[in-house]
Parts: sequence; C-alpha cells; structure tokens
Amino acid sequence: MDPLSPVTLGFLGSLAAGLMTSVGAVPVLFGKVPSRATRDLSLGFAAGVMLAASFFSLIIPALDAAEPRFDNGAAPAAIVCVAILLGMGAVALMNDRLPHEHFKSGREGPEAASLRRVWLFIIAITIHNFPEGLAVGVGFGADGLTAGMPLAIGIGLQNAPEGLAVAVSLLGEGYSRIRAWGIAALTGLVEPVGGVLGAGVVTLSQPLLPWGLAFAAGAMLYVISHEIIPETHRSGHQNKATLGLSVGLVVMLFLDVWLG
Repeated sequence: MDPLSPVTLGFLGSLAAGLMTSVGAVPVLFGKVPSRATRDLSLGFAAGVMLAASFFSLIIPALDAAEPRFDNGAAPAAIVCVAILLGMGAVALMNDRLPHEHFKSGREGPEAASLRRVWLFIIAITIHNFPEGLAVGVGFGADGLTAGMPLAIGIGLQNAPEGLAVAVSLLGEGYSRIRAWGIAALTGLVEPVGGVLGAGVVTLSQPLLPWGLAFAAGAMLYVISHEIIPETHRSGHQNKATLGLSVGLVVMLFLDVWLG
C-alpha cells in the first residue's frame, strides 16, 4: 500500500482535530454543563497546548528548516521573525475586516446588520479555528507523521474545551441543546480547509517551509493572546486559567518530544 501523501495526511489530521470540537460539546446534550471556573481551567489548558505547539512544533522546526539554506546565522532568525509577524498580522486583518461577534465583548469588524447574531459568532470561531488547521497541515507537509501527529493531537486536545465553550455560549443565547451542539461541531470543520492549504503550500515549495511553519505559529499566537487568554480572565478565575495553561504547555511539550 502506498503511503498517504502529506496533503492527505494534512486533511485527515486537521479533520480529526476539528472533530474534537464536537466531542468537547457533548455535555450540553445531556444538560451537564461544567462550572465557569472549570471551563476557564480547560480553556487555559487549551492556551498552554497552543503556546507549546507554536514554539516546539512550529517555530523551532522553522529555524531548523531555514538554517541549511543560509551561511549567515542571522538570516534564518530574520525569516522566522518576519513570518511570525505576517501570521499574526493576517489573523489581525481577518479580525478587523470580517464582521463577527463575541458573546462577551460584542460585535467587532465592519457593520453587518443583515447577518444574524449566530452567524457573526460562527465567523468569529472560524477566524479562530482556521490557523489551527493551517498549523496541523503545515506540520504534516513539513515532515509527515513525525511533525504532524503531535500537532494534530495537541490541537485536538485544545479543541475540546473550545467546543464546550461555544456550545455553552449558544445555550445561554436560547438555542436548544441539539442546535448548540450542532453549531459547535460545525465550527471545527473549517480546520481541514486550513490543513489542506498548509500541507499543499509547503509540499509544493520547500523554500516556503520555514515561512509556512512560522506563519502558522504567528497565527496561533495571535489567537492565544487576543482571544483565549482574555476569555479565561473575564470571570475572576485567572489562577485556575494559569494552572490550566501550565499543564497544557507541559503536556504538549511531552507529546512533541515523545511522538516527534
């Protein structure tokens, strides 16, 4: 049997990670919603996973990929720094130009009176999830299962508490349990799109590999700073959130070293 192509692996890995959003939202189907403190702890864990993945699974491999191409030791660092900033800037631009809404902080981006509130929220989650799928796809495109598997597992782990947060927010807006779970599940399905794109770009052009890895890292770092950490600190549970972040970071570090 022929081994799967990096693009196929990127699609399947990011799809599996995206589907964990629906798994995390399952408690709302049975009316068993964890407390806000527990949810903030879980989201802190998600932030820690993404933070570790950004550095150990994306930024360091980006530096390793850039170094053989240049005699000047400063060039690889410069490339990675620029690509990180481009990734952060790209998500910031989407955040600014696409109409969307967060249930806590309200509407952001341009006015879109014709869009129902739930669709604005879905756009916000899409802006959030696309970089995660991109990161998984870039990982598989860079080095197959070795680089992609830790990222897929880590992103999947952090998608579960995010799925629960989405579903709980929708319940609070008056949506039924089934509909809240269904919308939460759908928000994870943008990740395979990012996975295919990320794997395809770095597979077609090896010189783009360090750029793709660092760009994906920058995109995730923006989401961590702009979305996840502020959300975990809104309700006075920052100590639990920081504990979750610490645990998530070391778990992802362990997975990356063990599986990678």
